[in-house]
Amino acid sequence: MKHEWRKKEKQVYIPKTKPEIIEIPEYNYLTISGKGNPNNPEFSAYIRALYPICYGIKMGLKKNPVLKDYYDYTVYPLEGVWDISDEAKKTYTENTKLNKNDLVFTLMIRQPNFVTENYALKAIEKVKLKKTNLLFDKVKFKKITEGKCIQMLHIGSYDNEPASFKIMEEFAKSEGLERDSKVHKEIYLSDFRKVAPEKLKTVLRFKLR
Repeated sequence: MKHEWRKKEKQVYIPKTKPEIIEIPEYNYLTISGKGNPNNPEFSAYIRALYPICYGIKMGLKKNPVLKDYYDYTVYPLEGVWDISDEAKKTYTENTKLNKNDLVFTLMIRQPNFVTENYALKAIEKVKLKKTNLLFDKVKFKKITEGKCIQMLHIGSYDNEPASFKIMEEFAKSEGLERDSKVHKEIYLSDFRKVAPEKLKTVLRFKLR
């Protein structure tokens, strides 16, 4: 039976529209890092570098399930960890208006636990033979542990996320907890190319110290 993250891992990927505390263990990811405004056309090239590799891994294993403990699965959603550049941090305050050109990001797509780094790297090389994207060489295989976090489902435009983060921070304070940093993760449950901004569904998450 196919493993579908929307059904099997609701606690991780389908939270409610109110804050909750969650412990995120170590997962495997394919990642790619960059900087700049996500509204710029160049940003989509980073996304296009990840998906062919993820589907290459999935379909390759479906045809030839060589990895131990393999099972069929639905490709996980796109995730992004967002921060601002070190230069921007020198003058940043709570009242500073965000300049999206100062953003730095790591986009990622989770891989099942049975996917090894060696298999993923071979999949990258196979994709490079079939498709052209200069960013393929920037894709990395990483094991990432987020640990104790607060998350909630944000419905609406990405530009309105600060309101949800304020709710999350107030919840953390009420629980005697503190946000680790302004770095945060977004998990994209909607395709922004097909869904109106006011209907976008995005999981927001930040680490606790």
